[in-house]
Order: sequence, then C-alpha cells, then structure tokens
Amino acid sequence: MADALGILIAERDRLNQAIEILQGDAPRRGRKPGRPPGSTNKKTAKKRGRKPMSPTAKKAVSERMKKYWAARRKAKG
Repeated sequence: MADALGILIAERDRLNQAIEILQGDAPRRGRKPGRPPGSTNKKTAKKRGRKPMSPTAKKAVSERMKKYWAARRKAKG
C-alpha cells in the first residue's frame, strides 16, 4: 500500500512539473532572452551599411560595369 502511494506521489510530482513547464512558471535554464546588458538601444544605435558614393565614383562604377557587361555579351555571342 505504501509503495503504491509513493508511486502515485512521484507521478503527481512529474505531472505538476510538466504543467509548470507548459504554463511557463518553471524557472528558466540558461541565458535570459533579450539583448545582453550594456548593449545599445537599436533605435538610437548607428546603422551600419554602405558609405554614400560621390557622383564621380558612381560614374566610374557605371563605366566599369558597362565595359564588363559588353565583354560578357561579346564572349557569349
């Protein structure tokens, strides 16, 4: 009788633990979600990306790419 009671209590504890996990009441293991402490606010942080091109640089790239694609068309045809 006591052995059966022990089995039932252990089963109840396992079920309670599973319910807590599903409800989100169980303590988390590992890192907490979100940005790490000391990180900057994304709204005020400087965006990374390409530097703006000057008009002369754009023209140079344009000429270079025109030559590149002309050579590709010539090689293909």
